[in-house]
Amino acid sequence: MRLVTNQLPKTIVYGTGSFQQVGIEARKVGTKALLISDQIMKSLGNVDRAGELLEESGVYWHEYLGVETEPKDIYVDEALTVLQQYSCDHIIALGGGSCIDTAKAVAVLATNGGKISDYMNNGKIAEKNPLPLIAIPTTGGTGSEATDVTVVTNTANAVKMMIKQEAFIPQKAIVDPVLTVSSPPHITAATGMDALTHALEAYISKKAHPFTDMLALSALERIYRHIETAYHDGENLQARHELIYGSMLAGMAFSNASVCLVHGMSRPIGALFDVPHGVSNAMLLPVILKYTKESCRDRLAEIARVLMPERRGDSVLELSDALVENIVSLCARLDIPTLRQWGIDEELYASQLEKMAGDALESGSPQNNPKVPGKAEIIRLYEELFSYEQHPVSKD
Repeated sequence: MRLVTNQLPKTIVYGTGSFQQVGIEARKVGTKALLISDQIMKSLGNVDRAGELLEESGVYWHEYLGVETEPKDIYVDEALTVLQQYSCDHIIALGGGSCIDTAKAVAVLATNGGKISDYMNNGKIAEKNPLPLIAIPTTGGTGSEATDVTVVTNTANAVKMMIKQEAFIPQKAIVDPVLTVSSPPHITAATGMDALTHALEAYISKKAHPFTDMLALSALERIYRHIETAYHDGENLQARHELIYGSMLAGMAFSNASVCLVHGMSRPIGALFDVPHGVSNAMLLPVILKYTKESCRDRLAEIARVLMPERRGDSVLELSDALVENIVSLCARLDIPTLRQWGIDEELYASQLEKMAGDALESGSPQNNPKVPGKAEIIRLYEELFSYEQHPVSKD
């Protein structure tokens, strides 16, 4: 019997208009907030609106808007300095996974000390409760508002650190589909495929169990059925609702079951070549699924029966192959780029294969995969990824 550890926020405020509750929820945990966000949220007016809601509830606030692209340790250090300068007693993260992961790190360091790199591979365990953190996602993708994981790049050695401890779970999550409407199509595609990968890897992970299976299958169905609508019609609030809800469920699933080889190989690409996490996951997904499918056909067939009910009567072989083919096609329909299309230099890429493979293994995620590769196999998969070319998809 496997022990089920349900790592979830204590409070989740979900639904259209739930963003309006930020002041009320903040006042329950403190009187002076550090709002961690980015310039995009500032330009959209979301930062100022959050500030107004906080002030209406009697909460003073200061902002840190230095997060750009993927989270880095320098953002964590800068935000922590602002928090200490103004003696903030809680944190609000408003934005995508980069803002939320940055805020998670700050919340833990504020009470436990050290550098975020100290916590890599549990080198340091957070023994004190972190500062209260309210996570407000604005993309339907990372699910970081519902996980015990933060991913931060160590800029000194170009390693994307995946740090998993209970202390990194936000105390509260406010999940409002309306906030995701502003996401442009390429962000919608990348973050949506990130969430789909979270759910799929949670389902095939060696650490999966019935609780995570339920969450993962529900997430997969919502994301698979609605991602293209959200991609082509960003104003479709129902599709946005399904994506962000599916993303949250996928976050809960992988927080309890872990991710696998796609994520393990994705992080080094992001750290070395500045490829956003959702994009690198989606790039890898077709290659890794084809590599892994022989070792998890039953599980893939179970997913296929949910996503393709019209084919329930097919064999396990037919179902698992069909699922992989459909996901590969979905990546192409969402215009997920290849490494070449992203503009990565082949010689530079080749020179980093040893480091990327080593870093991927060091992260621990590949060990959860149904088929566990060695370093030589990971290098070969990275080489295959660079030569991978998506099949063109008719848009008629």
